[in-house]
Amino acid sequence: MEKIKSIFNWSGGKDSSLALYHILREGKYDVKALMTTVNAKYDRISMHGVRKELLYAQGKSIGIPVKEIRLPEMLSMSAYDETMKNVLTDIKKQEITHSIFGDIFLEDLREYRESRLNEVGLKGHFPLWKRDTTELVYEFIDLGFKTVVVCVKSELLGEEFAGRVIDKDFLKDLPKGVDPCGENGEFHTFVFDGPIFKEPIKYELGEKVFKEYKAPENKKDSCFSNSDKKSSGFHYCDLIPV
Repeated sequence: MEKIKSIFNWSGGKDSSLALYHILREGKYDVKALMTTVNAKYDRISMHGVRKELLYAQGKSIGIPVKEIRLPEMLSMSAYDETMKNVLTDIKKQEITHSIFGDIFLEDLREYRESRLNEVGLKGHFPLWKRDTTELVYEFIDLGFKTVVVCVKSELLGEEFAGRVIDKDFLKDLPKGVDPCGENGEFHTFVFDGPIFKEPIKYELGEKVFKEYKAPENKKDSCFSNSDKKSSGFHYCDLIPV
């Protein structure tokens, strides 16, 4: 049976990694590339703040090429939509039919993604959709994945959470109301080892910095996607490739 040609929307974090694990295990999809948006000003994964070198190290270890989409730091909704439409149109020309996401339960985000895909004739696939997030994060850990927290929303989590590896002790320390998968944008991660990797990604912890951002017009792929706030602060922990 011929596999379904697809693109995988890759953030470098745990939900992406677990979703890709299930996709590869299922064997139904032929994943042509890991598509990732990169902040063109800093050469880092958008919102996560992870250096591009580590993104490409992930792709090399997984064995799937990275497709990098470079975006300005603050982009209007219309400009973002136009950029992504051009990218998706090009993808469709390559006989790719599906776009895969690691989203779990944000209905408006899924609707937005699917409406954009429909414009160019692509279909969305969400392998983790509506699964319990506590169940998912424990499955992630039990499978042997290892991930480090690279960004936390300061109104919900303290600076000390940035730079921590997610394990069962980490989950016990999360304040009440914080989703264990960070699905509401509470935190973001970088996965450095696990069953989809041929070898671990080596890094050292760098400095921690605090940044405050005004909510962008485009909230769909940001920490503001489920928030009405006009601005938020974030603690970042830099990861240095070694």
